Amino acid sequence: MTARERPASDEPVPEPMWLLGADVVRGRGDGDGGQEVPPGNKDVSTIGRGRGSGRWITIDTGSRHLHTFRAQLVYTPAVLRRARGFCTPPPAREEAEELAALLERLAAAYRDSHYRTSHPTPCLCHTCLVTPE
Repeated sequence: MTARERPASDEPVPEPMWLLGADVVRGRGDGDGGQEVPPGNKDVSTIGRGRGSGRWITIDTGSRHLHTFRAQLVYTPAVLRRARGFCTPPPAREEAEELAALLERLAAAYRDSHYRTSHPTPCLCHTCLVTPE
């Protein structure tokens, strides 16, 4: 933990909270015939490290750009402070696990229905990377 992430000495350390974790897809087909493969990032509110700066950011990201949703007990004060703004009250573990399973199903269905027909070769989307041919 760096000095920037530590809470001020008079600020109490936030209690851990169950939140959803996910990974960003490496790429997805876009453009004419799906031949362009931009990095997978842009409507789920997400907290993570910015690619360039490495600082904590909050951004709205389409669920189709995320995969491997999971419930995680988060201890990082910078993430907890940001999450308190849109997680009121904090979800219980069971709630977070149910929501993670739902989002995983929805994101997979969206990717399959919108991007499965026009993938470039080689395709770097999550589905193509993990599905054997």
